[in-house]
Amino acid sequence: MTFHKVAKQTTRREVLQALGILAAAGTISSLGSARSFAEGGHVPPGIKFGVQLNAFPINPRRFETFEAALDQIKQIGYQGFESSFRNLSPQFAAPEMARRSIERTGLTFFGIHIFFPDNLYDQKTRIAAPTVYEPVARGGVALGAKHLILSGAPSENTGQLKAKIEALNTAGRYAKSVGLTAAYHNHWWEFRSKIGEINALYTETDPKLIHFVLDAGHAFHGGANVPAFIRAHSQRIIGFHLRDFKNDQYCELGTGDFPLHEVAATIEQLGWKGWVENEEERADHSQGGAKVIAPAFKAMREAFLQ
Repeated sequence: MTFHKVAKQTTRREVLQALGILAAAGTISSLGSARSFAEGGHVPPGIKFGVQLNAFPINPRRFETFEAALDQIKQIGYQGFESSFRNLSPQFAAPEMARRSIERTGLTFFGIHIFFPDNLYDQKTRIAAPTVYEPVARGGVALGAKHLILSGAPSENTGQLKAKIEALNTAGRYAKSVGLTAAYHNHWWEFRSKIGEINALYTETDPKLIHFVLDAGHAFHGGANVPAFIRAHSQRIIGFHLRDFKNDQYCELGTGDFPLHEVAATIEQLGWKGWVENEEERADHSQGGAKVIAPAFKAMREAFLQ
């Protein structure tokens, strides 16, 4: 029996086990409700719903756990996904089987994302070094990813910020050379910057080389007027991350202080087209999988169908 067949059998078994756990926990109704939203009604033309896979306990050494996560997000109704490069780096050397498996799901591989703790970024440029992002970009292309997504550490002074902007342009140029679009993903610290980091990134990077995945939840947590920011910078944004906070703590999307419906209305009013992704994370790093992304999908659909 081939490895692929074994992997698919394991995937189905793990999915059934996961659904059994959800049913026992009373979450299966959320899955059913989310599916009804996926099957009925329509979001505005050009808007697609994706999910960042951080909510899933994926073992990079067992590709079948990645397949299991894709099976679950497909069932819920998501159209695409974004993944940390760590989940897929073991597949870079021989990507053919993994790419075929991903393509069979019918899901769009929106982006492969590089995020580190601050001390692991290049300390001069505040983003991943070329020795990191170049093999990730090549591996991402081989696996079918559309975008290389880069996070970064906060710039501590204007010199670092200038170096960061130059490094992002260089990364964007490399990504473009191998067939990817590069995009910067913010956290809250760029919005709290005393040297105006977020505005500099949006206005001083090369728009032909660098785009943005606006993490609207982090922007809100950083003190931004998110709808106003979207209106000012929508032409640079190729995707959104949605997350929610209550009393400065992560919470289920739609249950906290994040202005989800106002953000959705702003995106619709602008006629923006692209990917809107849910990113469910918790401060304790717990990973709830379908248990947390199914209610988030429902909240997203409700916001865009208002």
